[in-house]
Amino acid sequence: MDEQVQDVLAAERETTAERLAALERDLEGIVESGRLVATDDEHDPEGATIAFERSQTGAFIEDARKHLADLDSALERIATGEYGICEKCAQPIAAERLMVRPTAKTCINCAV
Repeated sequence: MDEQVQDVLAAERETTAERLAALERDLEGIVESGRLVATDDEHDPEGATIAFERSQTGAFIEDARKHLADLDSALERIATGEYGICEKCAQPIAAERLMVRPTAKTCINCAV
């Protein structure tokens, strides 16, 4: 089972890393387009759109980085034999929970 989970986590890590790279390129493009145009975010109607896009993309980047860290942590727990064990109560995490949330560090009882 650990090998199957590891394959799923590795594939999701690759997908997330690709998404992160694309988002970082998007952010660079947004920043660059803002430099090319003399905008005053406070008074220019288009300025608010650029600021919003920059903020939204930044939030997506932050989420992708956190997800990558969670995936790396899960892969490390597999390598050390700690995967599927709740980090709070040391009891097994239900297989159903791990199928839905393969990066889960806690059992459902400790998660609430």
